[in-house]
Amino acid sequence: MMLTYSIDKKSGEPVYQYLYKMIKKDIADGKIPAGSKLPSKRALAEHLGISVITVESAYRLLSDEGYTASKERSGFYVLGLEPMTSFSAGRDFYKKPGEKLADEPDMNIKIDFPFSSYSKIMRSVISVYGEKLLLKPPHNGCEILRKAVSDYLLRYRGMEAPPDRIVIGSGAEYLYGMIVQLLGRDIVYAVEDPSYEKIKKVYNACGAEYESLKLDERGISAESLENTKAKVLHVTPFKSYPTGITVSASKRFEYLKWAEKNGGFIIEDDFASEFSVNSKPVETIYSMDKDGRVIYVNTFSKSLAPSMRMGYMILPEQLAERYKERLGFYSCSVPVFDQYVLAEFINSGCFERHLNRMRRKIRQLKKIY
Repeated sequence: MMLTYSIDKKSGEPVYQYLYKMIKKDIADGKIPAGSKLPSKRALAEHLGISVITVESAYRLLSDEGYTASKERSGFYVLGLEPMTSFSAGRDFYKKPGEKLADEPDMNIKIDFPFSSYSKIMRSVISVYGEKLLLKPPHNGCEILRKAVSDYLLRYRGMEAPPDRIVIGSGAEYLYGMIVQLLGRDIVYAVEDPSYEKIKKVYNACGAEYESLKLDERGISAESLENTKAKVLHVTPFKSYPTGITVSASKRFEYLKWAEKNGGFIIEDDFASEFSVNSKPVETIYSMDKDGRVIYVNTFSKSLAPSMRMGYMILPEQLAERYKERLGFYSCSVPVFDQYVLAEFINSGCFERHLNRMRRKIRQLKKIY
């Protein structure tokens, strides 16, 4: 099988990224069926008139996202969008206490907080915005920060998140609680087993019933999904804690099919995504969602500092208006000054430069280990 695409090298988009998107679309559309072997990197490079490195980069992205898997001395094979068992991870995905996996970056590395640039922005915000900083913010957060987050997500993740569907809050735990109030306490919430313990504690504190669903090496097992009585699925698809599992594309589609079939919702907890060392971050379930079933949650606690206590969630369109009607009376829990400073920090490019420095540090640690 040879892949034929019209490569426009003058489009401004990196060729490897264009090639990756085209192959991914053909896999999603079923044009390249599961089990198919992709052309060799050299053969495809010669056929399309591009470099082997370009093809290799595209293949690596497909593999990172779980669309393909490589077999030693054989090549890349398509996993497709249905669960497959022929490409095992080849290791026990449960870590022993204190064990560090060979491919796992140290998420507890010291954050080199950018004090100099942050303090300059703080002074500038006071000077420029003055008395605006004394006004009460909208219930969902200041527009300047919601717009900054929206632009950043589109630029960095390719995620379309309208500012009016973004809610700013003081960290993930606060946002979990708001989601329970939004969706109700009379339904069951499902969490990964094992998972970050505070997720369960928040549901307990909110008076919501939760069910623990067993993880296998690809994510929540198909059997657990089939048998759960939950209406909300709370998942951490990238580097789930404490297992370190990143779920494949087929498993992310499986979660979405579950939500559609059961009329449920998915809470995508993406707390570690900024520390992806890949050239392109793993695609979010939110980006794959076509039916408005995903609530996306992320914070700045890992990427900047735990003391920041700032996070955000993106609501699907069908929930955004409900949130305003039911919970719009709440005051935003993040101070206005902090929101303006973070917005300027993002808009100035300082945030992405800071993340790039941290990723370089993680790559260096990976080489050590």
